[in-house]
Amino acid sequence: MEIERMSDFFTARVEGYDEHMLHSVEGCKEGYVKLAELVPERTNTLLDLGCGTGLELDEIFKRLQHIKVTGVDLTEAMLYKLRQKHSNKDIELINADFFKLDLGVEKYDAVVSFQAMHHFSHGDKIELYSKISRALKNNGVYIECDYMVTEQSDEDYFFSENERIRKEENIPEDEFCHYDTPCTIDNQIEMLRKAGFTNVEMLWRMGNTTIVIAENK
Repeated sequence: MEIERMSDFFTARVEGYDEHMLHSVEGCKEGYVKLAELVPERTNTLLDLGCGTGLELDEIFKRLQHIKVTGVDLTEAMLYKLRQKHSNKDIELINADFFKLDLGVEKYDAVVSFQAMHHFSHGDKIELYSKISRALKNNGVYIECDYMVTEQSDEDYFFSENERIRKEENIPEDEFCHYDTPCTIDNQIEMLRKAGFTNVEMLWRMGNTTIVIAENK
C-alpha cells in the first residue's frame, strides 16, 4: 500500500470530494449539520482548520450568515472550490499548514475542524490544540468532528501500520501524508485537556464520525 502526500491526495480527488463525504462516509452528512448546530449563536469570528471545499461552512452559514470566517487548508484546489461557493461571504482563505501557521491570541469566538485531525500524532495534536486554545477568546469553543475509534487496539493498529509503511517507503516523519490514524475518543478528550481546555466532552457520534467539544474558560 502506498501513502500519498496530503495535498496531492486531495488535489486528485477534489471533483468528487463533496459527493464522497456526503454519501459514502457514514455520519458525515449528518455531522455537518450537527456541528453547525453546536456553533454558539454569539459567534462573530470563526476559524475553520482543514476547511476543504467548505461543506461544514455550507451548514454554518445557514445559521450564522454574517460571521467572519478564516479558513485554512493545505490544498489550493479545495480552497478554489470554497471560494466559488461562498464568494459573497466575509471569509479569508489561507493555503497553509495549520501546524506552522500563527493562529493569533484571543482572536476567535469558535474554532472548528471536520475530518481533518485523524492523520496526526498525539504530540502534534496537543501542540496544535494548545495553539487553538490560545487563539480562542474567553468562553470560546473548539468543535472537532472526526474519525474516532473506541478500542485502543484499533488505534494502535493504525499507528503501527502508518509507521511501518512510512519506513518501507522512506517517508520522513514530518511529511504530511494521507493515512488514517484515528485515535480513541478517550485519548482525544485527554489530549484536549492536556492542551489547556477545561470542559471537554463527546456530544455526538454516528458510525465512527464523532463530535467532541472543548471549552476555553
